[in-house]
Amino acid sequence: MTTESGSASPDRPSRVRYGYFLATEDHGPRELVEQARMAEDAGFEALWISDHYHPWVDAQGHSPFVWSVIGALSEATRLPVQTAVTCPTVRTHPAVIAQAVATAAVQLEGRFRFGVGSGEALNEHILGTHWPTTPVRLEMLEEAVGIIRELLTGEQLSHRGTHYTVQNARLYTVPEDTVPIDVSGFGPIATDLAARIGDGYISMGPEGDLLNRYRERGGTGPASSGVKACWDPDRDNAVRTVLRCWPNLFLPGEMASLLPDPRHFEQATQLITERHVEDGPVPCGPDAEAHIKALTASVDAGFDHVYVSQIGPDMRGFFDFYRDEVLPHLPR
Repeated sequence: MTTESGSASPDRPSRVRYGYFLATEDHGPRELVEQARMAEDAGFEALWISDHYHPWVDAQGHSPFVWSVIGALSEATRLPVQTAVTCPTVRTHPAVIAQAVATAAVQLEGRFRFGVGSGEALNEHILGTHWPTTPVRLEMLEEAVGIIRELLTGEQLSHRGTHYTVQNARLYTVPEDTVPIDVSGFGPIATDLAARIGDGYISMGPEGDLLNRYRERGGTGPASSGVKACWDPDRDNAVRTVLRCWPNLFLPGEMASLLPDPRHFEQATQLITERHVEDGPVPCGPDAEAHIKALTASVDAGFDHVYVSQIGPDMRGFFDFYRDEVLPHLPR
């Protein structure tokens, strides 16, 4: 990837990297670790992992504690790992998140990036606190990132801000190098924040307009995009699997941020049909060209890293398929 001037940015990779997106909503901790091993064997170059307290719908069925899984990943694979994404503002105080980030970075020996976002009520409302408006959530996120960065230096911190207080806090186990913090942006205001405070940008799709905004607002770090896919030897079965397990992908607007319970997502997605899946962005079935096209869309939009996540139970079939028929044919 190059800048408009034609030269590679020092903060960005010189080639596209393809990673695997571990879905904690779909799988338990041991299964996620095994998938990481399979991803490395199949030729994937990095790992994303989601950070949830609840799945989106009960059919997904899981939600292990991400920091425990990351510790296991550090022993199971040599791939870089990034959360995609953690909300460090409501469910967990940023001073506690900073300790988790520091430990993960030490365990992974410099192969950890921290991905953050403003979160969803689905995961963050569980302590009974008020779910703030979007501008307030972004203000909280900016303050939280500042706290985390200061604590990662290993210096003692006392802080009294608009949203958080930290008193005489110091992390004694810290990584030798700075942990990059990438910020997700699903709208223009969040994208502007990512450009201002992030070491990189995260999107859950080939949002070229938002990526351009990130660059125009001064964002220079790597941009990463996530893709959902469903490999199955039967395309019709793949479509049904997506509809059953991930209908929330097709909900419009701000519902993903505002609905507080998996039951609400199940109610909202009753209007989603197989036609929505067939006409949507999720490649379904065994057609390699459809999967290649879905990942290439993010490359064409200008993203530096592309992460794909399998929907469905046949993980071995998915990784074999991507190793043989998809990864070798993607643009680099």
